[in-house]
Amino acid sequence: MEEQNLESIMGLIVNAGNAKSDAMEAIQAAKAGNFDEADEKIKSAEASLVEAHHSQTGLLTKEAKGEHMTVTLLTVHSQDHLMTAIAFTDLAKEIIDLHREIAK
Repeated sequence: MEEQNLESIMGLIVNAGNAKSDAMEAIQAAKAGNFDEADEKIKSAEASLVEAHHSQTGLLTKEAKGEHMTVTLLTVHSQDHLMTAIAFTDLAKEIIDLHREIAK
């Protein structure tokens, strides 16, 4: 696997993992009634997702230009990690909104 592709793949995994962790911490903060912290954690999660998307876009751009790469288990794992983090962050936002409503 090409070094640059490996860096992009690892960027996907790391940033997606950070996003999911921040989203979980946001839920915990909201559960404790700390909505300012929950909002900050969601912003951090979204920023990590943007970084992960940059890595993904780099890989997709290469593919579109005809620079095909071998798909490995690590590649599949990185995509799975990103999609899970996106779904988790979206659900975290909904859970935080529910906690806000309950707190009213």
